[in-house]
Amino acid sequence: MAASGEVEVEDALDHAKSAPEDRGVNGPLDESEANAVRPYVDLGGVKILPREGLHLRLEVEEGSKRVVAVALDYAGSTLQVQPFAAPRTTGLWNEIRSQITEQIHKQGGSTKEVAGPFGPELLAEIPTVQAGGEGSMRIARFIGVDGPRWFLRGVVAGKGAVDAEAAAQVEDLFRGVVVVRGSTPMPPRDLIPLHIPKSAAGQTAPPREPGE
Repeated sequence: MAASGEVEVEDALDHAKSAPEDRGVNGPLDESEANAVRPYVDLGGVKILPREGLHLRLEVEEGSKRVVAVALDYAGSTLQVQPFAAPRTTGLWNEIRSQITEQIHKQGGSTKEVAGPFGPELLAEIPTVQAGGEGSMRIARFIGVDGPRWFLRGVVAGKGAVDAEAAAQVEDLFRGVVVVRGSTPMPPRDLIPLHIPKSAAGQTAPPREPGE
């Protein structure tokens, strides 16, 4: 049986913030730390710095039509980002990693915790079912950073999950994300609202040609 002191230490570690030491300089940045004149794409809870070869997609919840994630296709990889409200003095990533691990194991997948450029991250093999009903394993990296009153989660798939050069490019992309927490009171773990860029609001995608 663990002594009460050991339990208290474990609890403190679970709630400690997890972020690179240079986060406030090299990102991911809080809105208050970002250069206001840079041409960011404003998506509400996050701002993304455009770069050549970057394609941005919004993931929308079917029933509510709410934007629930931002997907960035870049350098043969996909980086999905989600910003969440967090306490001012404690972090979420150490606890959330355990929950992600549990979920993936329930699906029949596996995870391995490794040290990454942002701190602890999960390298996961996740079972997927293809169109013909055949199963396969998808490799993904789960990364997270605790900031001031927010937590930013990233999921890396594609080359960035298995290739060192592609991983470095995706990590730089994650560093470039700016989180806009806002002043509205929110319970910890609530998704910070995301929205379509104002410049794109009201626009519709052109019809796709057959075979595209």
